[in-house]
Amino acid sequence: MPKNLVILAAGASSRMKKSLGTKNLSEEEVINANTRSKALLGFGKNNRPILDFLLLNAEKAGYKNVLIIISEKGALFKTYYGGKQKNNSFNELSISYATQYLPKDRVKPFGTADALFQALTQFPELQHEAFTVCNSDNLYSVEALQALLTCKDANAFINYDRDGLLFPMEKIERFALTLVDEKSHLEAIIEKPCKDKVNHYKDAEGKFRVSMNVFKFTGTEIYSFLKNCPIDPIRNEKELPTAILNMIHDSSSYMKGIPFTEHVPDLTSKEDIAIMKDYIAKYY
Repeated sequence: MPKNLVILAAGASSRMKKSLGTKNLSEEEVINANTRSKALLGFGKNNRPILDFLLLNAEKAGYKNVLIIISEKGALFKTYYGGKQKNNSFNELSISYATQYLPKDRVKPFGTADALFQALTQFPELQHEAFTVCNSDNLYSVEALQALLTCKDANAFINYDRDGLLFPMEKIERFALTLVDEKSHLEAIIEKPCKDKVNHYKDAEGKFRVSMNVFKFTGTEIYSFLKNCPIDPIRNEKELPTAILNMIHDSSSYMKGIPFTEHVPDLTSKEDIAIMKDYIAKYY
């Protein structure tokens, strides 16, 4: 069984750079937050990138091959994880890089569906294999990553209990809700649900469920929907949830929701850096 993990790390980190919460940060931490990819912000006693801790969890979960999708300006990743384009050794992992290239008329990346499409084009073997995809700025647990690696379904996602994420309500309310059927197959993703209708979206256990962008895909089933993903009219990007919904609605493929209740530490804004520092100090 392929043990592939694809990490999305080519984003512009716009919300991190725009955020103002620098109260508990050093001058160096503020500079790095304003200039680096979030995945490369330093934590722990050795001030290593947060990506180190995600890779550690991935290794413990059983993954072997990691493909990091970086931007055209992502050379700093190679100073940490190896300078070769393919098959750098990092602990027990093999690290390779795909590059999300910008169209000539764009300043910001073209979205997560475009990033994954470019990765599968540059590494065509993934078009025929199973792989997990996740963000680079969320610290997913060993258990969640392992659940996707061992899942027998062709496509799946971790379907988190919203209340178990332990985020402030004003942050949680911005998350899109997921709807699944009686087989736990994804039916819909509800962006910014209206407060007066939100109770319609509870699952069979009475819980609100959300995706934190950690998925399992089979390349043969998702590739064409990445390639043909339409541009979101509001964000002007090709988004992975759009490709997923098109796949489940326009083919026989489905996405199995795996219910999980746990905290997922994340780095969205500068306010999250101090919280992550405390988390890393406590658990790593």
